[in-house]
Amino acid sequence: MSMSTGTASGTRSTFFTDARMNSMTLAMLGRVYTGAADTGETLTTIDRITDGDHNSWAHEWEATADRVASIGDDCVRRGHRVSGRNALLRAATYYAACVLVADGCENPDEIRSRTFAAYRRCWERYLGLLDNPPEPLEIPYEGTTMPGWFFTASGEGLKPTLVMVNGADGAASYLWPGYGSEAAVRGYNVVIFDGPGQQRMLFERGVPFRPDWEHVLKPVVDVTLRHTGVDPERLALYAVSQGGYWAPRALAFEHRFAAAVIDDGVVNVSEAWHAMLSPKLKELLAAGERDAFNAEIERLPTRTKWMFNWRAQPFRSPTLYDTFLEAARYEITPDLAAQITTPVLIADPDQEGYFAGQPKRLYDMIPGEKVHVRFTEAEGAAGHCEPMARSLAAQRFFDFLDDHVGLTDS
Repeated sequence: MSMSTGTASGTRSTFFTDARMNSMTLAMLGRVYTGAADTGETLTTIDRITDGDHNSWAHEWEATADRVASIGDDCVRRGHRVSGRNALLRAATYYAACVLVADGCENPDEIRSRTFAAYRRCWERYLGLLDNPPEPLEIPYEGTTMPGWFFTASGEGLKPTLVMVNGADGAASYLWPGYGSEAAVRGYNVVIFDGPGQQRMLFERGVPFRPDWEHVLKPVVDVTLRHTGVDPERLALYAVSQGGYWAPRALAFEHRFAAAVIDDGVVNVSEAWHAMLSPKLKELLAAGERDAFNAEIERLPTRTKWMFNWRAQPFRSPTLYDTFLEAARYEITPDLAAQITTPVLIADPDQEGYFAGQPKRLYDMIPGEKVHVRFTEAEGAAGHCEPMARSLAAQRFFDFLDDHVGLTDS
């Protein structure tokens, strides 16, 4: 059974002793603000989940998603478009929660394939039911394309445009609704996409992560600027989680953005990987003992091995030793930071679980216009990417962006 022993501060609530399950639950509750989840559906689902059991997590979230998707389909069939799209959005979010743990389940490929297909169906049907549905994109990328969507702002004339960069495992529906829909209300066009190693690019096209994200963001900007209604002088960028590495890396080379929000800042992706290693594994890695390192990994508990393998999947390296070498390439050096000319806001929350201390380090490295914004436990805004403070974060992020793209009310 899950635990509900939290205090009034949502960021300190404990629903599971399993840290990852607890953080995913807080993130789900935070999505209630955007309409992508509901409180009662979330709480009744986690009450059925066995703490630490990924099979249980996937089974119960899929059951809730199936029920809510059925409601959505029935509403649409009876002509209740708004009710239908709202339910389909929530169902998509719940299916995405299954995809996140598939690799820790007994039948990972089956669960991932089934729940990701269900996620896509609900998400794309929801998009088609919006009052102003987005335009699907296929962004040219090195012999293939990257899938995405262009949400057009209401009104006439040239508009500012927000390009959104997701994290390592985030679904597109985590960006819209959310800060994407917050941008639209303020008058921005919005672009979201799956890049290398993310969602459709990984699951359907087998394209892995890459460190040099400037080669990803440049074609996204090129396609964006070809759209009618996009003001080329008022491009803005938002990046979340591991996107907090990819975006600064790209900004060192891509100078067409008027402003950027980095949520949270990342200097070195591999530090989070090294934090999971025992002293012996650290010694073997430092000594270049590839076979001995991989053999020692195989002796770890099943759950620990699953965590390594799940994190390694988007890198597509042959072994975990090679993954650690690859992750070491994901670093913002002083030379790269010195090339960033875009004004940036860097979010830095209390209890940052993956990249603690790195947002401030990134801020200190960037020589140009920059703002370092703390999110505190006292505000209810602690945790990786402020999961329970979506309204506060939106206010701070968009006040900064609006000031740089000329949307501030006079």
